[in-house]
Amino acid sequence: MRLNPQQDAAVRHVEGPLLVLAGAGSGKTRVIIRKIVHLAESCAVPADRIIAVTFTNKAAQEMKRRLGRALGGGRGPAISTFHRLGLRIIQQDPPAFGLRAGYTIFDAQDTLALLRELTHRQTDVGEAEQKTLQAQVSAWKNALLTPAEVARRAGAELASAAALFEAYERHLRAYNALDFDDLIVRPVLQLTADQALRERWQQRLGHLLVDEYQDTNAAQYALMKLLVGRVTPFTVVGDDDQSIYAWRGARPENLHDLQQDFPRLRVVKLEQNYRSTRTILTAANTLIAGNPHLFEKRLWSELGPGDPIRVWACGDGEAEVARVVADLLTRRFQAGGGYGGFAILYRSNHQARPFEQALREHGVPYQITGGPAFFDAAEVRDVLAYLRLAVNPDDDAAFLRIINTPRRELGAATLERLGNYAQRRGVSMLAACREMALTLEVGERACERLVTFAEFLEHMHRLAETEPPVTCVRRLLEAIEYDAWLLEQSRDRRAAERRQRNVAELIGWFERLEQRWEDEAPTLAAVLAHLALLDVLERQRDDAASDQVQLMTLHSAKGLEFDHVYLVGMEENLLPHRNALEAQTLEEERRLAYVGITRARRSLTLTCALKRRQGGEEVDCEPSRFLAELPAELLAWERADAAVAPAERKARGAAHMANLKAMLQQDPD
Repeated sequence: MRLNPQQDAAVRHVEGPLLVLAGAGSGKTRVIIRKIVHLAESCAVPADRIIAVTFTNKAAQEMKRRLGRALGGGRGPAISTFHRLGLRIIQQDPPAFGLRAGYTIFDAQDTLALLRELTHRQTDVGEAEQKTLQAQVSAWKNALLTPAEVARRAGAELASAAALFEAYERHLRAYNALDFDDLIVRPVLQLTADQALRERWQQRLGHLLVDEYQDTNAAQYALMKLLVGRVTPFTVVGDDDQSIYAWRGARPENLHDLQQDFPRLRVVKLEQNYRSTRTILTAANTLIAGNPHLFEKRLWSELGPGDPIRVWACGDGEAEVARVVADLLTRRFQAGGGYGGFAILYRSNHQARPFEQALREHGVPYQITGGPAFFDAAEVRDVLAYLRLAVNPDDDAAFLRIINTPRRELGAATLERLGNYAQRRGVSMLAACREMALTLEVGERACERLVTFAEFLEHMHRLAETEPPVTCVRRLLEAIEYDAWLLEQSRDRRAAERRQRNVAELIGWFERLEQRWEDEAPTLAAVLAHLALLDVLERQRDDAASDQVQLMTLHSAKGLEFDHVYLVGMEENLLPHRNALEAQTLEEERRLAYVGITRARRSLTLTCALKRRQGGEEVDCEPSRFLAELPAELLAWERADAAVAPAERKARGAAHMANLKAMLQQDPD
C-alpha cells in the first residue's frame, strides 16, 4: 500500500530527532516498518545498529514478522520491549550491575510476596495496603529515586513506606534478584555513572525508534536519552490522545520534555484514519477536543459517513445486557459471518460478568481479556519456583514457596529459625541447609530433611546447566511426584485433573518455546527470564479462537479494532470512574472514552443504565458527561421505554431461533 504524504515524510526524515504524532488508525506500524527498511536499504544503516522499542511483546513480534517479509533473510534489527532492551544491557556484564550468575527476575506476584514477608509482623497492614506499598515502591523507582533519597524527602506519613523501600531493595540484593522496574532503572543508573559503558552503547546505535512514546515513564525516557546522546538520530511515534496509563507511571509530559531537550525536533502528524467512518471520527475529535493539547491534530477519513452512533439509555443493568446481546445476535444473523468482529468494552473488569453469563446462555463464544492468568495458577507457580531455585540458589522467595511442596514436615518455627540463621551468616536459605552448625538451630531430624532438599536442588542445578529446559521440567515433576501431590491436595478428582492439565500445558509451553527460540538452544535461565518479561495478556492461557466476541476493558482494547463496538456503562462514576473524579484525573478518563470510540470500524453503540444494583441495592445512575460532549446530530438516542419496531422485533426473533438451532446441532461431545 502506497504511503500518504505525511507517512512518506516520516519515513524519509533520517537526519535528526523526529516525533511522529500518529492518530488512531493512521497506519503508524506501517510507517515504522517502512522506515526501518528505508534505513537499512536506502541509508546503509547496518541492521544490527537499528533498535526499535515498543511496549508489548505481541507488538514486537508483529514488527519482526512484517520486517522479515520486507527485508528477506538475514539478521534483522533488534526489536523488543523497553524491559527486554534493559535486560539486554544488563546481560552484557551482570557483575557491573551487582549481580551474580543465575540471577532471578521477580514478577509482580513475587514482589508482592516479598512485601508481605517484610510487613507480616505489622498486623495493621492488610492486602490492600501491601498493594499500595507495591505501587508506591514502583513509582519511586521509576522516578529514579533511591531509598536514601526517598528517606530524606519522605514526610512522617511516608516514613514507614520509605523504610520498607530500603528493606525491599536490600532483600532483592540478597536474593540476587531484579524486579521488573530494575530492568529499566538499573541500566539508567549504570549508564549515567559509567561513561565508557554509555559511549559503547551510543556508538553501536545507528537509529532508535520508539513506538507508543506517550506511554513512556521518567525512567524509560531517561534510558532513551542516554542511548541516543547528542548525535544519534531517533524516531518516536505516539499519540497524546491515547495516553491512558498514568496510573502505572506514564508521563504524557514527555512529549513536552522532548521539545525542550531536542530543539531540532521535527514533528510530523498522521491524521488520515484508515479504520473508522467519518461519523465515528467526528465524534472522537469532538470529545477529545475537551482536553488541552501540546500538538493539535484532527483525524479524518475517506471511508464515508457510515451509520449514526446509537445511544441506548436502558432501564437497568439487566436491560442493558439483554439489549446488547440481542442486538449482537441480530447483527450477526443479518450480516452472516462470525463473532470475531464484535467487541463489548467497559471501564472496569467487574462489568464483564453479566455479559459473560448472557453470552453463555445464548451459546455465543466469547473471550474475556484480563481474566485469570495461566502463569499465575498455584500449580504453575510451584513448578516455576523449583526451576527458579535450581537456576538461582539465592532465591529465598522461591525456596519458601516450595520447601513444603510436596510436604517435607518442616514447620513454620523451623523455617523461621532457618531464616534467622541464614541472615546472621549472610547466606541464602538453601546454602544454610548444608551448614553443619544449623543442627544446633533446628535439630538433627529437621536438618536431615533440609540437607536432602538441598542435595536435590544441587542435582537440579547441574541438570539445568546441561539439559534442555523441557527435560529439566519433566525430571523435576517425576522426582517430586507432583501429579500425586496434586491429587492428594485437591478437593476432588476433577479439581486435581484440572490442575494436572495446567502442569501438562506448562510442559507444552516449554516445548513450543524451545522450537521457536531465535538464537542458539535456550538455557533454563534464559527461558525463565523470557517468562518474567511476558506481558500481562500473554500470561493468560493461549486458547483464544478468532471467532469469539471479545469482552475487555478499555485499557486492554488499546491498539485493537473491531467492526462493531458496544461501549457499555457510559455513566458517571463508571466512565468517568469515581476514583478519577476524586483524584481529578478527568482528562485521562476522556482519553479512555476516546480510545473506546476509535476502536470501531463500522458501527458504534454507547449504552448507559438509569439504575444499577450496587451492594444489594438499586441506585439511580446519571449518564456520563462524555455523552453530552458528543455532537448531538451524530447520535441516534433510544430511551429505555422506546417501543421496538415490528421489523426489528422480527429480526431479533429470527436471530434467536437461528442461534438456538445452531446450539442444538452442536456435537454433544
